[in-house]
Amino acid sequence: MSRPIVIENASLYGDTTASLLIEDGVITAVGEVTAPEGAVVVDATGLVALPGLVDLHTHLREPGREDAETIETGSRAAARGGWTAVFAMANTNPVADTAGVVEQVWSRGREIGLVDVFPVGAVTVGLKGEHLSEMGAMAHSKANVRLFSDDGVCVYDPVIMRRALEYVKTFDGAIVQHAQDLRLTEGSQMHEGEVSAELGLAGWPAVAEESIVARDALLAEHVGSRVHVQHLSTAGSVEIIRWAKARGISVTAEATPHHLLLTDESARTYDPLFKVNPPLRTQSDVDALRAAVADGTIDIIATDHAPHAAEDKDCEWAAASFGMLGLETALGVIQKALVDTGALTWRDVARLMSENPARIGKVEDQHGRPLAEGEPANITLVDPNEAWTVDGAQLASRASNTPYGGMELPGRAVATLLRGEPTHLSPRFEGAFA
Repeated sequence: MSRPIVIENASLYGDTTASLLIEDGVITAVGEVTAPEGAVVVDATGLVALPGLVDLHTHLREPGREDAETIETGSRAAARGGWTAVFAMANTNPVADTAGVVEQVWSRGREIGLVDVFPVGAVTVGLKGEHLSEMGAMAHSKANVRLFSDDGVCVYDPVIMRRALEYVKTFDGAIVQHAQDLRLTEGSQMHEGEVSAELGLAGWPAVAEESIVARDALLAEHVGSRVHVQHLSTAGSVEIIRWAKARGISVTAEATPHHLLLTDESARTYDPLFKVNPPLRTQSDVDALRAAVADGTIDIIATDHAPHAAEDKDCEWAAASFGMLGLETALGVIQKALVDTGALTWRDVARLMSENPARIGKVEDQHGRPLAEGEPANITLVDPNEAWTVDGAQLASRASNTPYGGMELPGRAVATLLRGEPTHLSPRFEGAFA
């Protein structure tokens, strides 16, 4: 039995100041709390307490690309970023398209114990888009998979997509789509627009995303199943999601921190750290995404944390891999882009980065729970005043491909608790939990 913990004077959701008593991994009292004998007492004055964050879109690379990331290093990065649960994408080697592979990932996450790792199963065998994977077997495995995605590759064939939506409907799963018309983006390097024309780089047009988003919304309506659209990046996609929701279609969508802050202007440096799929878009797209996050059209913020080995990024733009780190910087970027600008409150952040992701991922019985008596003590303490400068070499990830290197961010997670056990503590709490 672990010692009781009292977190004193925290600002719950950035609103009410209260103390939390944690015993045996559960919040047992909220408000004015008397510390039991032998309890660990920590002062959280000036800190915002949120439910532990849940990332619906993380690449942990294991098995197969442990040179870029492992479940252990990715879990440590997640804990340092305030996350208590991550959904690990299926584009590993071997691909997570069988019960055996997803159980391996799930078991390794439990063994490490820094965050709950929930595997996402592949939709098609080998991510090839030809034959459906063993989704039923994965759903009924120890990993209890409910989300399926060929992320990195669009489920392009509409017949395969329809059959997948029909399949997961039987166990209340969801297809998680990387919306990209492959014919329209062949050889593309960045957003198609003025900047790509000036730089001489092949463009990735917005319609290549929007056409798949529209198709899949209509397929989900036809089948009566759930579809979740990853990393929305265009104003047009926002309008399609808004239309689909008004029509009553069971569609949800995510935006990433980088698509909420950065634009295609970053590509002018030809630095591959800014090369990502879907690409960074225009300022008008960023503005539309921010508005959609604020009004609830976009349901969640997810990182699309994509670590790469140095040789995959330290090269010319055309040869570089798509993707960037996101787990440790997400909170700071969201505070900079949306909280400090007044678009979101910290309660909104809890909804977008904890409650809604847990609900979509079907883990709402464990994560995204209220900071209330009787609930699991999955808690993130954020210092909104701790400005810090991002340095890729100092991040916990095995990779260092962050687009925010040298940028000052306004806040960060200073403590993360998973079922009452500290998984990350900043120097502020050094020795406090000993």
